[in-house]
Amino acid sequence: DLNAVVHNFKLFQSKLNSNTRVMAMVKAFSYGVSSVEIAKLLSFHRVDYLGVAYTDEGITLRKAGIATPIMVLNPEERSFGAIIKHNLEPEIFSFELLKQFALAVDNSDYKGAYPVHIVFDTGMRRLGFEPKQLNKLVDHLKNLPSLEIKSIFSHLAGSDEEGLDDFTHDQLALFDTLSQELLNALKSNAIRHIANSSGITRFPEAQFDMVRLGIGMYGFNKELQSQLQTVVKLKSTISQIKHVSKGESVGYGRKGRAMKDIRIATIAIGYADGLNRLLSNGLGEVSIHGKRGAIIGNVCMDMTMVDVSKIPEAKVGDQVEIFGEEILATEIATKTNTIPYEVLTGISERVKRVFFVD
Repeated sequence: DLNAVVHNFKLFQSKLNSNTRVMAMVKAFSYGVSSVEIAKLLSFHRVDYLGVAYTDEGITLRKAGIATPIMVLNPEERSFGAIIKHNLEPEIFSFELLKQFALAVDNSDYKGAYPVHIVFDTGMRRLGFEPKQLNKLVDHLKNLPSLEIKSIFSHLAGSDEEGLDDFTHDQLALFDTLSQELLNALKSNAIRHIANSSGITRFPEAQFDMVRLGIGMYGFNKELQSQLQTVVKLKSTISQIKHVSKGESVGYGRKGRAMKDIRIATIAIGYADGLNRLLSNGLGEVSIHGKRGAIIGNVCMDMTMVDVSKIPEAKVGDQVEIFGEEILATEIATKTNTIPYEVLTGISERVKRVFFVD
């Protein structure tokens, strides 16, 4: 629902200072939605930056005609030529990468200083320069005139968990110190950013110059959940309905057992489409005509069987909601011991995406 994306985007924008910029994260196929359509929509609404994980994702957006600045979070040396060719902006997280990319720029036809983004590791312990490397970093950057520091940023490790608030405050303080010292040393006016979706709602002091909006834009945020709109609905249809007698088994491994005479529907979706196999054997449910039916037996690769004994109106061709408004993606995440991110990004690309605007 593209209207829902815009609504959620503007809702988060309303929580920001008037001069705070927004980077929208469209990595991982826009969290399973489809990167090109979402990126086009956000570019139309004048988002300041788009964020992708890998170079190929950025190239896809450029080939679709998207001109908005794009930051690449995990560039590789072999992709530097493509990054420069398609005007993508790499995250720089190590001295080796810094040296390699500067050399690639020097050996290219690019005119002027190329924009890059410097990341500090303030506690995530993933990618980034260590605080103790600040002085060395300053020395290196001063000797690389072919690069322009477009932004300085870091990642919050636990901004959505109250029990980690002290750690988050420590991260914010460290980032403020490191980034300000780097700005001062380089006499730079680079953008600073660290807040993610939960950082926007829980730590308004962490806005700095820009925020990075990800999962919140797609409809998930504890503080704003009641105001957010559902963006993604995963639906399928009933392929066949069967009557199963008491004592019969259903599905692979005969894991499903009919404790009485039941009526089952075979649904055209399976784990290859993104329906987690952990939802097998009654843990997962689907919604048909607004009523719930439990999965019976194991989820198959391309099909799933559901007990529709209590949904007498169910018939072949009927629409089935896997998640959306009747069954929330957060419910599926809880049942499979994961997070909504994984539920959304786990939807296979073979599943057809349909975009609509009211």
